[in-house]
Amino acid sequence: MANQGPTYGLSKSIQSKIEKKYEPELEERLVEWIVAQCGSEVGRPEAGRVGFQVWLKDGTVLSHLINSLYSEDQKPLKKIQTSDKAFKQMEQVSQFLIAAEKYGVNKTDIFQTVDLWEAKDLAGVQRTLMALGSIAVTKNDGHYHGDLQWFHKKAQENKREFTEEQLRQGQNIIGLQMGSNQGASQAEMGGYGNIRQIISMKKT
Repeated sequence: MANQGPTYGLSKSIQSKIEKKYEPELEERLVEWIVAQCGSEVGRPEAGRVGFQVWLKDGTVLSHLINSLYSEDQKPLKKIQTSDKAFKQMEQVSQFLIAAEKYGVNKTDIFQTVDLWEAKDLAGVQRTLMALGSIAVTKNDGHYHGDLQWFHKKAQENKREFTEEQLRQGQNIIGLQMGSNQGASQAEMGGYGNIRQIISMKKT
């Protein structure tokens, strides 16, 4: 694996399971979307996980991708620089991840920089890009380019607004699951723990 030393024992087993989560068909879809979104200037990777990793590793393609989802005057990443220095590449990837979270990708769907840069979890990279595409389709703000069928729309929150008067009225309603307050009485109830007295009426 590129940029990664050999793994042994348990760590090798875990890495093998992570690698099996990587989906070649999903890779093809994501490449098609990124090219449609950014234009042919971002090029295309060699097929396969290694080619996909090398294509995205320096952060420039990812930076162009997130910028393409905004209008010209609102692009989140003002500087996109190609560099052969590791720390510059990792910094660019980190800037993409911050921008992706601000765009709406859940923190739990965000990969770590080393997941891409050291090819530790390329399936996680796919997950982040899928989440990004789904949000772009859902927003429907004119900045998404590509086939709408490539991503599922995210479920949108259905917020309901109530007036203060409606909220006050709701406080006076007793839910049916709580039973009824009609006919309830504490008559003939003693103190807590006392036995309730039963009075029998004798006929005279």
